[in-house]
Amino acid sequence: MDEALLRSLTPGVLTVLVRRGADFAAAEDAVQDALVEAVRVWPADPPRDAKGWLVTVAWRKFLDATRADAARRRREDRVEDEPVPGPAAAVDDTLQLYFLCAHPALTQASAVALTLRAVGGLTTRQIAQAYLVPEATMAQRISRAKRTVAAERFDRPGDVATVLRVLYLVFNEGYSGDVDLAAEAIRLTRQLAAAIDHPEVAGLLALMLLHHARRAARTAADGALVPLAEQDRGRWDTTLISEGVGILQAALARDRLGEFQAQAAIAALHADARTAEETDWPQIVEWYDELTRLTDSPVVRLGRAVAVGEADGPRAGLAALAELDAALPRHAAAAAYLHERNGDLATAARLYAEAAHKAPNLAERDHLTRQAARLNTRRR
Repeated sequence: MDEALLRSLTPGVLTVLVRRGADFAAAEDAVQDALVEAVRVWPADPPRDAKGWLVTVAWRKFLDATRADAARRRREDRVEDEPVPGPAAAVDDTLQLYFLCAHPALTQASAVALTLRAVGGLTTRQIAQAYLVPEATMAQRISRAKRTVAAERFDRPGDVATVLRVLYLVFNEGYSGDVDLAAEAIRLTRQLAAAIDHPEVAGLLALMLLHHARRAARTAADGALVPLAEQDRGRWDTTLISEGVGILQAALARDRLGEFQAQAAIAALHADARTAEETDWPQIVEWYDELTRLTDSPVVRLGRAVAVGEADGPRAGLAALAELDAALPRHAAAAAYLHERNGDLATAARLYAEAAHKAPNLAERDHLTRQAARLNTRRR
């Protein structure tokens, strides 16, 4: 396989798709899928016209993705903009598709990636960012997953843990503001909770409701991000908070703790505080300890370091942060915040600027850039 040839052809193929009417992001995704297909097919059956082959396959991939996206949007149009408390709405086939894509023949990571791409409507780039891997790596993983399930019968749906992981990632993508999928994720999790008596399903639903309750306060009128400590808590949806806390308490009472219940407990402690100053940070650290034990996730350890900085002071938080890989997403932002609280404004400003450069979306980048500018102004 001539990788140099593929790289040289990519810009031209991308240009053709854009001229045919594909938006740039969708065209990039389709070209990436075509390149993965080329890597698989060309060694055994090289085409006579390499560029023409790539254009044809990429355009077909684009049309398939467009049709899938249109079908997803039609499903979303049936959902109200904001989720309301109460029983699940009428069940459609979407949740069944989640279970079918979470096929036992796939690893959990591959099943999640496939479901997010085929049913959740996320791009390959968004999925790669969620898994902290290069986009090309994720494209290959999804392609392999498609080939695997193509050879399998769909009479063995996947397990609940995989579906929960997918729903959680779909909700997070919607909550970030890049794609509005949060309400759809909540709707499907309500359906799952109504169908399955499982404490982690309840934990995930509680977590979603508690986070979603703060959504109106997360952005200012100009679209700027508002940090949790600065949010107008009068804008939090107390009905969703009450429902989420109730669901969580019932799940915790079953004494089968899982990571979603632990995350929901942290969210509930934030929701319970009337002001940022009244937040019970020591208890939040204890829940992070439980979550670390359950997941051993570096992202969880990052959140714990910030919580330690609130509970025991910024130096303790920085000490906990020093144990983590500095390449971890949002590590620079966390370090900047803790250095600012510790009085080191120069280091904090530099780290805020570094974090802004690495930010995964425009709103977060703008927020971090403003933080750096604010500290640089104070130092003058």
